[in-house]
Amino acid sequence: MTGKKDLDKSTLYEAVKSLVETPSQHIHLNQQKLFTLFSVAFQYILFRSTKHPGHYIIRIEDSMLAEKLARKAKDETTRKFMNRLLVPRRLAYGNSTFHLDYFPLATWGVTKDLPKEKIQGAIIVKNTSHNPLIDESDFRHVNEDDQAVQLFGKNYYLSTLMDISPRTIMIAFDEEFEGLDTLQFDFIEEKSERMVDGVMISEDVQFED
Repeated sequence: MTGKKDLDKSTLYEAVKSLVETPSQHIHLNQQKLFTLFSVAFQYILFRSTKHPGHYIIRIEDSMLAEKLARKAKDETTRKFMNRLLVPRRLAYGNSTFHLDYFPLATWGVTKDLPKEKIQGAIIVKNTSHNPLIDESDFRHVNEDDQAVQLFGKNYYLSTLMDISPRTIMIAFDEEFEGLDTLQFDFIEEKSERMVDGVMISEDVQFED
């Protein structure tokens, strides 16, 4: 079923075309529309998989965010594919195979032993929309695997894929990463910030029940 706010096909096509045409090996999509950017990145990776068969890794911060992406991505194909990928975390598509893991090292069992020479691309998704009313010391902010940080560095979830993937796409708003080239899309409007009870938050922040 097509969502009411899905990207129209021409906009999605042009956005994917921009990714196809960029010469950058490692790309950062840093705008605010997480579900829109994921649709664009995922459609690009699907297209790439038909030209460069192999293994493709989708690394998402946690399973809750993965489920949100499966529900709220801005095109039907991406939603259907993600819903099929969630449970087995491995899905064949043509001559390629897609794998899903999360930031914690314990979830990398499906991807850590893949032949490096056969990895053809990766998408990494970090949820940077935090509730400003939660104190920074709250345990819900502690998402990074301490062991992984010690072994591979702060942004291990990204750097470990950059080392082995010929094309990586990082989706994260309002963050900076070394070694990535930023790509932005004109059709995504930047949101201004507003004050709520003395706290500055973005217009697109939504507090869920």
